[in-house]
Amino acid sequence: MNVLIIGANGQIGRHLVRKLQESNRHNAIAMVRSDEQKAAFEEQGVQAVLADLEGSIDEIARAAEGADAVVFTAGSGGHTGADKTMMIDLDGAIKSMEAAKQTGVRRFIMVSAIGVHHRELWMESAPYYSAAKHYADIWLEQSGLDYTIVRPGGLINEPGTGKVSAAVDLDRGKIPREDVAEAILASLENPHTIGKAFDIISGETPVRDALNAL
Repeated sequence: MNVLIIGANGQIGRHLVRKLQESNRHNAIAMVRSDEQKAAFEEQGVQAVLADLEGSIDEIARAAEGADAVVFTAGSGGHTGADKTMMIDLDGAIKSMEAAKQTGVRRFIMVSAIGVHHRELWMESAPYYSAAKHYADIWLEQSGLDYTIVRPGGLINEPGTGKVSAAVDLDRGKIPREDVAEAILASLENPHTIGKAFDIISGETPVRDALNAL
């Protein structure tokens, strides 16, 4: 597959780019916002395209041309406020779905956040973040796209273990970003995950086995 990664310069995105390239089965297309980022990926032999989530749907659609799947792993980041979160994590996500539909890309994988499908579990410190993820996920579920929604727990930068727990509802826990990227790759390769939304944290089950059990 040709996989457009929206948020490729983020931490999960960079892990996913590397895993796709190392798989020798897929081609990563890194969607980035700056010429510097584009040049950095191209120096690594990675195809890169310029587009801004705060731009137009047409701009994102042009970036998605030739893709077989889209992975949305972008985020406004913890240092921004509610306004930027809504424009990236909600509106940017929805524009990406519309761009995929416009371009004819049916497969769409969303990186969300654990528990956001239950309002009582929304983050007290940043409820706007949980709200943005919650409604973006609902929009995706109703989009008609072949979606998978991956809701990771607390993200850490330790090396991946390749073992997780995955279910519709899990207690909060942590997970290495590298293991989230592995779950995205496994979801891309597993039609069983289409139409599924699940929490994922570190556990004792190999990633692919955990996804098969959903």
